[in-house]
Amino acid sequence: MRGMLRADPVWVETFTGLRMRQFEGLVRVVRERGGNGPGGGRPWALPLPDRVLLVAVYYRTNLTMRQLGPLFGISSATVCRVIGRLGPLLTLEEAARPADAAARLWIVDGTLIPVRDRTVAASSRNYRFSANVQVIIDADTRLVVATARPAPGNKADAQVWRNSGLAQHCEGVTVLGDGAYFNTGLVVPHRKRQRRPLLPGEEADNAEHRRVRARVEHTFARMKNYKILRDCRQRGNGLHHAVRAVAHMHNLALAT
Repeated sequence: MRGMLRADPVWVETFTGLRMRQFEGLVRVVRERGGNGPGGGRPWALPLPDRVLLVAVYYRTNLTMRQLGPLFGISSATVCRVIGRLGPLLTLEEAARPADAAARLWIVDGTLIPVRDRTVAASSRNYRFSANVQVIIDADTRLVVATARPAPGNKADAQVWRNSGLAQHCEGVTVLGDGAYFNTGLVVPHRKRQRRPLLPGEEADNAEHRRVRARVEHTFARMKNYKILRDCRQRGNGLHHAVRAVAHMHNLALAT
């Protein structure tokens, strides 16, 4: 059985949203992380670029293993093994603390991702079993700096932030958050209080805060072009690997 999808420019650009040179950079990273090894057992049925394409197509389209198999000319069981092997190797490496940390501005926010594995999810405000994923971006470049492990979707953003370990990663950097991050040490909007309207200067500060913080919402919108983040069927660490892999591809598309 021969599939029709191969790591050619027309298929790469159509199915992954990456240009060919960006995709080649992704393949190079996976190869350097040991992705070209046999992983024990028989050699892989597909070359490494085709296997990386398979994982990227899976994240982009959220097709099932049974649907992906005929597209690449392999069995659904092999598709599952390829995703399990290469998914963790596509993930984003967290950026090191910048030398000019005091001059940088980062933005953090959480988003709810529907997930089938109820051990990492909870019924949340979108009336689905979801996980809360915290993402930090650089306000200037709009690149993803770091992501946190998914938390149950019924947890507040501030609680997830405190338990995520991201605060240590942001030492010395100014970080913006929305009103849900009150009392976390982040820069948040001024809050209205009973019988005390906001002063004109505070209204202006909040307007500027909203304008800048909208960049993280735009990042979420671009990341959710990868449909795996709209309904994740992966279990265990699968969602965590998917978020970090999507963040890596998002950064490649912006930076190269």
